[in-house]
Amino acid sequence: MANDPYTSADFSSVALLTIDVQRDVLDGGAIELPGTSAVLPRLHGLVEAFRRAGQPIVHVVRLYEAGGHNADLCRRARIEGGAQLLCPGTLGAELAEELRPEGAPGLDAELLLTGGLQELGPGEAVLYKPRWSAFYGTRLDEHLRGVGVSSLVVAGCNFPNCPRATLLDASCRDFRLALATDAVSRLEDRDLAQMADIGVALLGVEEVSAALTAAPPAAG
Repeated sequence: MANDPYTSADFSSVALLTIDVQRDVLDGGAIELPGTSAVLPRLHGLVEAFRRAGQPIVHVVRLYEAGGHNADLCRRARIEGGAQLLCPGTLGAELAEELRPEGAPGLDAELLLTGGLQELGPGEAVLYKPRWSAFYGTRLDEHLRGVGVSSLVVAGCNFPNCPRATLLDASCRDFRLALATDAVSRLEDRDLAQMADIGVALLGVEEVSAALTAAPPAAG
């Protein structure tokens, strides 16, 4: 679907969504998700490319409160049993260092858990999501429309769950979509075919960076 007039991403009005790239999901973390640490160098390069281009970035995170009342049903029993996973205010819940802007504060869990958008730097923010999709129960759509975004690049952790759900919900909202295929964990060939079938462009980080460089400045 390359150059499709309806689905091709517009890199002059694009935002990057990083999904759940927090310390607890990295190698040795409390909820280690295989392959996430391995893609950190490319995730870092992707984030830096968006910063250079002056295009918006939203880091979407999970936070599980004590007792697990806000956790997904499939993890609730584990947290009720005492597992410490992505706990607000802990080091494990923080963004991976490779993603954080220089000098950025730690996560403001109180703000995030009440639906607030935490600014980390110019055009860069953090948003908490209560379920798999970054659009479920959040103000993400409102935020993206408010800054004039028509297209999204999605990357992060881990494809079968939150990146997939986010892409499907974004497609339902008529965003033009790209998946940074070498900056997402647990991505398999069958997933690539399924995403291509719904019009998601499959691009490596270098391709995304080149498209950002080549794009005309955003209008206004």
